[in-house]
Formats: sequence, structure tokens, C-alpha cells
Amino acid sequence: MSVPPRAVQLNEANAFLKEHPEVLFVDLLIADMNGVVRGKRIERTSLHKVYEKGINLPASLFALDINGSTVESTGLGLDIGDADRICYPIPNTLSNEPWQKRPTAQLLMTMHELEGEPFFADPREVLRRVVQKFDELGLTICAAFELEFYLIDQENVNGRPQPPRSPISGKRPMSTQVYLIDDLDEYADCLQDILEGAKEQGIPADAIVKESAPAQFEVNLHHVADPLKACDYAVLLKRLVKNIAYDHEMDSTFMAKPYPGQAGNGLHVHVSILDRDGKNIFASDEPETHAPLRHALGGLLETMPASMAFICPNVNSYRRFGAQFYVPNAPSWGLDNRTVALRVPTGAADQVRIEHRVAGADANPYLMMAAILAGIHHGLTNQVEPNEPIEGNSYEQLEQSLPNNLRDALRELDDSEILARYIDEKYIDIFVACKESELAEFEHSISDLEYNWYLHTV
Repeated sequence: MSVPPRAVQLNEANAFLKEHPEVLFVDLLIADMNGVVRGKRIERTSLHKVYEKGINLPASLFALDINGSTVESTGLGLDIGDADRICYPIPNTLSNEPWQKRPTAQLLMTMHELEGEPFFADPREVLRRVVQKFDELGLTICAAFELEFYLIDQENVNGRPQPPRSPISGKRPMSTQVYLIDDLDEYADCLQDILEGAKEQGIPADAIVKESAPAQFEVNLHHVADPLKACDYAVLLKRLVKNIAYDHEMDSTFMAKPYPGQAGNGLHVHVSILDRDGKNIFASDEPETHAPLRHALGGLLETMPASMAFICPNVNSYRRFGAQFYVPNAPSWGLDNRTVALRVPTGAADQVRIEHRVAGADANPYLMMAAILAGIHHGLTNQVEPNEPIEGNSYEQLEQSLPNNLRDALRELDDSEILARYIDEKYIDIFVACKESELAEFEHSISDLEYNWYLHTV
């Protein structure tokens, strides 16, 4: 990605500051490997300088574990003197933060080498390089996310989350009634503020639905013909939800599996592809036999095991899987079937698309999208044929075959020759190093359950 012309950027800054004279500060945001938003806060008078010259941040920002500590085995920390790179604004991401008491704006950034080239370890750059392969074919990707989350109480019980009390009834919800409108009413003010905040920030959120667990909800985003922008929206939406919930004296979580025995949080994505004439290449009255769709599905199915580390990147991610929660555990596809990994919604021919249903809400949207598009491109360019579509309950027909833990998923990624053709091997090494570091720390910890089982027993 080339840095946009300075005049264009300055016009954007000038127009925003003129329209919003009340703004005092601007948060400069960049998403790390885990999708956690980091950055700096500046005064409004410094915004022009940011657009002209960028800001410096250390390259080690992309070598941070989930706790914000640098993983030195990545080579991005002390080995390079914890050196800075330069971050430039992403056009059309300057907007207000509606939750702030002191008027504050926000601006997404992306990292570059000091000479101007995009920095390879920025997850947004990882995705851009995959998207470029579609650009070379004259194809445009349309994408939209569906993001699930829980509202939770700001007070935990014995270190564990609990649903928040309803602002209306004062009761904690126990309902698992999916799509129940009454549950939307219980938290109507918070949910409406999320939708209105999204509108103010230009995030194309059009609906919130009640999901199948207490105080669990899903926000649907519109399709956009730019996968980078779709991921930007997903990152910003998570930040918006967290801050609006906090304003309503609640917390929120996108943890893949916060409650045992309840549904996890998923991050589904719908993908279609347009040709040079703007026509959907998946469009067909008979999608089951349509070659472009079949080949895209074939590539996704072939690369799915190696993609798991990107779409389920944490130890907790694998707690989410189970037939009763509609989380697929084997590479599979079908027409309008929510028990499979890749659902092809039926309906109008020109709206045929692929819904990828495996990822958890804890995934980094950029890395998730990069892995999915790599699979689609591989399938299209190599004419990979998929297995037969599944009709009915896939859990009764297929045994679990996808990696069911982070260590196995990392091995699959590290060994994948296909993904290495799309995602810089240096980046895969950095990602694996960070996640192996987290995994080692997790495996050396002693859980409460171990004390309960073994302390006075063996």
C-alpha cells in the first residue's frame, strides 16, 4: 500500500477539524497480532503533523503476546534494538469516539518501514498482500462480518464472569432463547447506543440480534467491496462495543468461550467475488455445480486445517467447539446448512456467497481474512474440487478432523506449503513464536481444577 498523497490527507484532516471544532484529542490506533488496539493519544493541534509525517511506534508492537509483553524469539524486540517504524493514517478512518466525555476522535494507522514500504509484520499488510493476488486477476472481494459478544457484569464471581443485571428488571438473565426480542428490550439503551455509535463512526452495522445464551448478542455488518475496510470495521466495532458497554456500567467480552455449557462467541464472515464487470462470479441458479464456487470451496476446505491457528488463535478458542453450539469441527460445506464449516446461503442467484463459520470472535480479522482469501485464491487458480456437500446434520456424518488445540493448529500452519505461498514465511515464524510462547506459559500454570483434583487426593 502506497502512502496516500499528503495533500489528500491534509484535506481530510482540515475538513474533519473544521466540522468538529469541539474535538480536543485524537487517538491514533493500530491493531496488533491479537487484534488488540494500541497506539497514542495526541492533541488536535498535532493532527496535521501526523498526516504529513506519520508517527513512530516500535516494530515490537507486532511481537506482543496477549498480555502486551514482547516475545523476544520473534526477533522484533531487543535483537533490533526495539527500533521504531513509522505509522501513517488509513484514509477515511477519522471519526469521533461517541463514548468520550472529553470530545475525542480516532484514526486508524498502518505501519511502514522508514523508507516508506509497508511493514511486513503488520496484520493489515499481511492481508493486503493476499488481496493483491485477486487484484492481479481483476477480481474484487466483497465481505461482511457477523460478530458475537457477551455483555457481562463489571464484577466477577470468584474470578469468573456473570451476566449483568438488566437495567429494566434488575435480574440477571438466564434465557438461552435465540432471537428473543424481549431480551433485546432488557438492554435496549446499550444496544441502541452501539448501533447509533456505529453510524456516527461510519461503521455499517445494520442489526443486533439476541444469540443463544444469556446476554449474548450478534452485530451484523453490511457487505463492502473491500476486505481491508471490512476488517477495519470489525476492529473498530469491537472497540465501540467495549466502550459503549462500559458507559452503561457493564463490560463486554469477545472471548471465544467465556462460559462452560453456553455458546461461544463466533466471528462469521460472508464472502463473494466480483469480476471486472462487477458481476458475482459465484452467482448461479445451481450453485452446487457452479465451477467457480466449487473451486473456491475446494481451496478453503484444503487449507482449513492449516488456517486454524489464524482463525482460532488462542488456547480458549478450542473450548468453543461442539455440535450443540453449531461450531463445525471438520472441513465441510453445504447449501443453507448451519452445521457445516462453509455454508452457501440459498436465495437469489446473484446473492450466492460463502459463509465461513469456523472462527471465534477472538480472531484477528485481518489474519482471519488473509487465511480465508488465501484458500479461495488457491482453489480458484488450481481448480480444486471440494468433497460432496453435506445434507442434514454434519456432526452425525463426519468425525472431528480439524485441529482441536492450539499446539496442533500451530504445527499445521508451520508445515503448510500452500499458506507459505500467500503469507510471508517470516510472518508465520513470528506468529508461531508468539503463540508458542503463550502456550508454554499456559501449560506451566496450575489451574484451580488441578488443585481440586490432586492436592489432597494423590
